[in-house]
Amino acid sequence: MNDVRFPEPVTLEFPTASRNVASSFEALECLDQQWPEWARGRSWRAAARACRDALDGWRSARDARKAFLKAAKRAGLVSSEVRPPRKSRPLRVINGLRPEMSLSGWQ
Repeated sequence: MNDVRFPEPVTLEFPTASRNVASSFEALECLDQQWPEWARGRSWRAAARACRDALDGWRSARDARKAFLKAAKRAGLVSSEVRPPRKSRPLRVINGLRPEMSLSGWQ
């Protein structure tokens, strides 16, 4: 059983400190030792299962990271401000004109 590195580390914000989790083994250790008791529900079990499966070669590191990140968000351990950059899409052009945007959508 070899450790499986995540494609990108997950940064968790605990009340006392922050922690970067970069692999399935680290994620399992964090889920077991540092996770709040009140947040050990369905997403916590799914994350633990996904990380164990990744270590056993049944799932990818990407799947394990995704499950771990979902559990961390549910537990409130990931800042909502930290998001991966979105790919920008070109604006839709109609008859050579760009439509104006408002808060409610297209005008």
